[in-house]
Amino acid sequence: MIQFLTLSVAGLAGSGAGWFSAPLTTRYCGPVTRHRRIVLAALGGAVTVMLTWRLGMGVELLAFCYLGVVGSLLAVIDIAVKRLPDFFTLPSYGVGIVLLGMAAFFVADGMFRFVHALLGMAALWFCYAVQHYLRPDAMGRGDVKLAGVIGLHLGWLGQAEWVTGAMAGLLLGGLFGITCMLLGRVGRKDEMPFGPFMLAGALLGVMSGGVLA
Repeated sequence: MIQFLTLSVAGLAGSGAGWFSAPLTTRYCGPVTRHRRIVLAALGGAVTVMLTWRLGMGVELLAFCYLGVVGSLLAVIDIAVKRLPDFFTLPSYGVGIVLLGMAAFFVADGMFRFVHALLGMAALWFCYAVQHYLRPDAMGRGDVKLAGVIGLHLGWLGQAEWVTGAMAGLLLGGLFGITCMLLGRVGRKDEMPFGPFMLAGALLGVMSGGVLA
């Protein structure tokens, strides 16, 4: 019963955050529509419930829920205009580092996990930066910046979660791209939104607990 109430409150909070943050997309997607608000509210609520169920009421939950709400905004924007704005990604580095740094003081192996988070941030950023350098038409700068934020949070959870989340994002995006090309929807050089798949992969990494690694 207590868990049900906790998840219900988390869902309402996430839905509210998604609904009321919708105006932040106006600059990139045009005036806010009711449909966009509903999508963001649904995403925010669902992701927040999943994260709360997986992580419990741990001190790191706030950092992950923040990424969940911001990630929902980024996914909607990327699908609409194929952009991952710095307005969302760059501050997320600071917010994530501060919140996880504070959480490190309240868990037994906190400092180890925080260092692991920083290493995860640098490693995933580097992986995507190399891909961008080799194929700038296939991997945008926004993807590289988002990768560091995702790596930070996955690194906090552990190596297995990091590997699972990183690989899942690449696999999901790759499969979607190949499918679209086979169906003739896009060409090899057409730009596709990759951010939503990175974020979905990260969520899979968190929820799986690294069992796929």
